[in-house]
Amino acid sequence: MGVATISPDRVLPTIARSGEAGRMDAILERLHHLYPQLIDLSLGRIERLAARLGHPERALPPVIHVAGTNGKGSTCATLRAIAEAAGWRTHVTVSPHLVALNERFRIAGRLVDDTELADTLAEIERVNAGAPITIFEVLTAVWLLLFSRHPAELAVVEVGLGGRYDATNLLDRPAACAIASISMDHEAFLGDSLAGIAGEKAGIIKPGVPVVTGRQAREVIEVIEAEARAKDATLWLRDRDWWIEPAGDRLAYRDRHGSLDLPLPSLPGAHQIDNTGLAVAALRAALHAGDGLPVLPGRAWEGIARIDWPGRLQRLHGALAARLPPGWELWLDGGHNPGAGLALADTLAGWSDRPLHLLVGMKQSKNAAGFLTPLLAHVRSVWAVAEPDQHLALPVAEIVAASGGIAQPGPTVADALAKLSGEAPASPAARVLVCGSLYLAGEVLKADGSLPR
Repeated sequence: MGVATISPDRVLPTIARSGEAGRMDAILERLHHLYPQLIDLSLGRIERLAARLGHPERALPPVIHVAGTNGKGSTCATLRAIAEAAGWRTHVTVSPHLVALNERFRIAGRLVDDTELADTLAEIERVNAGAPITIFEVLTAVWLLLFSRHPAELAVVEVGLGGRYDATNLLDRPAACAIASISMDHEAFLGDSLAGIAGEKAGIIKPGVPVVTGRQAREVIEVIEAEARAKDATLWLRDRDWWIEPAGDRLAYRDRHGSLDLPLPSLPGAHQIDNTGLAVAALRAALHAGDGLPVLPGRAWEGIARIDWPGRLQRLHGALAARLPPGWELWLDGGHNPGAGLALADTLAGWSDRPLHLLVGMKQSKNAAGFLTPLLAHVRSVWAVAEPDQHLALPVAEIVAASGGIAQPGPTVADALAKLSGEAPASPAARVLVCGSLYLAGEVLKADGSLPR
């Protein structure tokens, strides 16, 4: 890869805080000033920092490393749910966070507290000693230290951007790799073709480490197959090496090692069946590779019915939902690219029992038209929104244009809900779905009072 300008990940709150939270914010503010203007997409900076920290990557529990365009977060949440149902201490790192930075670091079943997070950031700042570093690389060092210092049976690591040159790819021997659905996104950094993006995602594949993938476009599978052959990594492909399908009110899963009767995932949407199968297959691949994981008890699979993953087709019941008329529902989804739009459209096709109103807010640089187009056939109205504190929000006028002029200006979520509520006496009970951006999802969760735990 070449050299690119990359905007820093948003990690600072929009209001001043005190105590340990304020100390953490001050450290992050200083680290922001070390952000390189131009970033060569490589692992050099994180490798140097990890060496200065005493190589915490060499002291981790077994890791499942998860890449993909859409579904990697849901796959991580499913892995966590299964492992915790088994009684395993499980570390999880995901990105981005929706409301608080702590969400990125789950340590043996709990979100890291402000004191431990601030202490870890202070240690990294001291050891880094003013060297150029990106915020995501700093946050990678955070979970490396935390995961290496707390005992656990499993660590689940979500890739940030791409795979091959993502800071998480410092991992040299995970127990298994998983690659969720790949589609077009982040083209400025990963390439402008599906095969090129797949090549970057497949960069997490390691020599001799099993790799699992779900349904993919043929050109994506070809890239993953080639990378797996080059790395002598056993590849588990859906519908060739593992299968999953609905069976009444359960799921039927099978692979070369046997069959499982599984519950339906608690996360709604047909696409979650693929993510569920991906998580199950990745765990079984890691277990059969014999890379240090304990025996998984049968009760573990029932964790699939208790997956917790905020902002992914989540029904809200708080302050924002209370603004709607009785009988109305408020839903939230952070999907934000064309692949997510297609998956969401499949779900909306089954929501024909009542009118649906869409509130869409997106991040700058995202393909708003590509996301919106498959959704428009399923909605009664579309409202373009941008919250005041929404990170890099796409202007409302641009969302309206991307909809072909169909969308109406909100211009905020609260404004759009008020307008819909004003029309309610003449309308039947309906659903409202807020979607288009994980950053918007964070603002909505704060306003609703439905904070991740």
